[in-house]
Amino acid sequence: MKTIDLRSDTVTTPSPEMYAAMARADVGDDVLERDPTMERLELKVAEMLGKEAALWTPTGCMSNVIALMIHLRRGDRFLAPAQSHILGAELGTAAWLALGMPEALPWDGGPGKITPAQVTAAAGSPGPYYSLRTTLLCLENTHNFAGGTCLDAVSHRALVEAAQGKNLKVHLDGARLWHASVATGDSLAELCKGADTVSVCLSKGLGAPMGSLVAGDRGTITEARRIRKMLGGGVRQGGVVAVAGLVALDHIPCLADDHAKAKRLAEAFISIGLELAMPETNIIFVPVKRPTLAVAKLESVGVRCLPVGNALRFITHRNLHDSDIKEAIKRIELATDDLLG
Repeated sequence: MKTIDLRSDTVTTPSPEMYAAMARADVGDDVLERDPTMERLELKVAEMLGKEAALWTPTGCMSNVIALMIHLRRGDRFLAPAQSHILGAELGTAAWLALGMPEALPWDGGPGKITPAQVTAAAGSPGPYYSLRTTLLCLENTHNFAGGTCLDAVSHRALVEAAQGKNLKVHLDGARLWHASVATGDSLAELCKGADTVSVCLSKGLGAPMGSLVAGDRGTITEARRIRKMLGGGVRQGGVVAVAGLVALDHIPCLADDHAKAKRLAEAFISIGLELAMPETNIIFVPVKRPTLAVAKLESVGVRCLPVGNALRFITHRNLHDSDIKEAIKRIELATDDLLG
């Protein structure tokens, strides 16, 4: 029985085109000089995001913490929507390495979303020297643990303007910003306009074996390159994986297919009596009474997912064909009693 893996869109394997490109990549030592393919990827992503420069990193966690290390000083408070990846899924690096004090803002604007008024109120006003200082707003688009919800360009800009009105810097965790762009129709540059730094991921949805980038102005990225080396992220012949990222960027239009797969799965869950929100992108959260039992039952019929709180998370991706989704729906229907019970 074939296993249908819906745990994440990071379980994808490189496409034949990626393997072929990796085999013939033009490479150099990216620490001593520059790897030419790595440089080409960084320039292309910076242009797509409307930023002056970008830097490849091995992981999205590294991209995010580099940005926070640049923006925060010891003890600075930063704001982020509740359950942001940067708060709960990056092992505390925001505090450990960036030395920041996180504050989670509730979702007053809808699942995964905060409002400009919240930002203004939470930022407060400068106090005496012994007051806690708030200096940064972190956004996430799409918001993973809200079920892949999107900020459109208008909403993003309103939040950025609220932050700027309080002299806050803005970092955007855009690991799945590609998905938000496809879902909203807004360009990538529009979705990160005004953000001082942006991180994007090549392995979530796009199918690269590894790699993220952090983008910003040239001075920021010059500093980011130094911090990346300090964190052990300086690579040598990085073009071997960077070229996979270049191929991955060609897959962005195909993300609409993954969104459609997610909607078909969500409709199947609704049809058997479960209550859930229809996904905006490729992430589905299915509330169940007994998540551990439900995961085990689905595993027994060859469908893999992850428990998140009192829900199951399913993420569609490019390695799943329409036939896989149809088969997954059949197997899910076999597990109806355990999902409802």
